[in-house]
Amino acid sequence: MVRIALDPTPYHHSHTLLEFPDVAARLGYDHLQLTPHADFAPFFRYPKADDDLVAALKKRAADAGVTIPALLPVQRISSPDERLRVAAVRNLVRVIQLAVELGVPVINTEFSGRPELPEESEDAFYRSFEQLLPIIEREGVRVNIDPHPDDFVEDGLDAWRIIRGLNSRSIGFVYVASHTFHMGDRASTLIPALGDRLGAVYAADTFDHRRSHGLRYISNPPGNAVRIHQHLNIGDGDVDWSDLFAALRSSGYLERDDALIVSNVFAEDEDADTSAGHQLQMLRQLSAR
Repeated sequence: MVRIALDPTPYHHSHTLLEFPDVAARLGYDHLQLTPHADFAPFFRYPKADDDLVAALKKRAADAGVTIPALLPVQRISSPDERLRVAAVRNLVRVIQLAVELGVPVINTEFSGRPELPEESEDAFYRSFEQLLPIIEREGVRVNIDPHPDDFVEDGLDAWRIIRGLNSRSIGFVYVASHTFHMGDRASTLIPALGDRLGAVYAADTFDHRRSHGLRYISNPPGNAVRIHQHLNIGDGDVDWSDLFAALRSSGYLERDDALIVSNVFAEDEDADTSAGHQLQMLRQLSAR
């Protein structure tokens, strides 16, 4: 049965790292994906967790009856700035060590390059993985990558081609529903192409920025190179959830033992508990249909 995990980002400001398993359990979740946190693996910085913190987190998760199936670090592994790329590789190596110590088999991440320098970013990506792949494969972890808006690759099919080019079954794809319209709105064709290389699905809604002749959002001055998207409750945006879950079902993803869907609503911090409950209910219904 598909695992549904909570992204605890809405609770970062109000709870400590060690409280996240209890928060997930209280909200009815059996699983928790750890996202960038100042005490564990912050955005773009070297991880701050030591052996004692890892042991304490493992115990709190076990006591709460919550598993941690995945970590989400974000490091500039595709940065055209070589200094930042080298630092990102070092940081991600430490994240892999933390995943192994925690007994977490999956790392979900982003390309983290620059859209204005696509060729340079792609070259940096492959150079980083020349160093990372031997470690990833030796440690037996799975790394899945999300083409995030404002990255050097945003289209889902182009991102899959880049991942496929690594020629390693240890590397897969993160399908992020709230990035649907930046990825090309192609769930029905992309998900079958990914096959068993689809490693995780993130569930939050968003509006289609392409609608109303590109005026769904207005950014001033016109022509700004901005990428706007939301992480809303399911049903509050334009994502076709029936289409997405039909593709997941027909591809066999929902029947896989390792299937992971992460609820990652970021727009409802003031009502996070209600939002988390709504998400869990909706994801159970969508998965069961």
